[in-house]
Amino acid sequence: MRKHRSVVILAFAIGLVAVGAIYADLQLGYYTSLNLGSVAQPAPVKQQPDAAYEISALPLYTPELVPGEGRQDVEAYCNTCHSPSYIPMQPPLPAATWAAEVTKMGKAFGAQIPAESQASILKYLESHYTPETRKR
Repeated sequence: MRKHRSVVILAFAIGLVAVGAIYADLQLGYYTSLNLGSVAQPAPVKQQPDAAYEISALPLYTPELVPGEGRQDVEAYCNTCHSPSYIPMQPPLPAATWAAEVTKMGKAFGAQIPAESQASILKYLESHYTPETRKR
């Protein structure tokens, strides 16, 4: 009997704390009264009609692939899932890492790249984007 009473008191105390926390969040403005399950966004900053606001253009630099044999396959097949500009943005990777990446694209991500094109892509990457061959 005592154990049952202790469990009831503990459950009541936990419920009381939870209700108090929700009430406190309502008072602080963390939740709206219309939807208690969503966190409210902060109010936007009021813009002044006579204020000057400036934004600059984003840089449009897109790294180009190094010219060479196999570049066409890289542009054709790698562009299916991502921009080929990801390649020159990577640090120079060892040839074994490039081989693992090309294999991963085909096996794990399902890129439909013929075997001869995979070999061409790998040769291109090894010729231009390893620590030994990277010129830029």
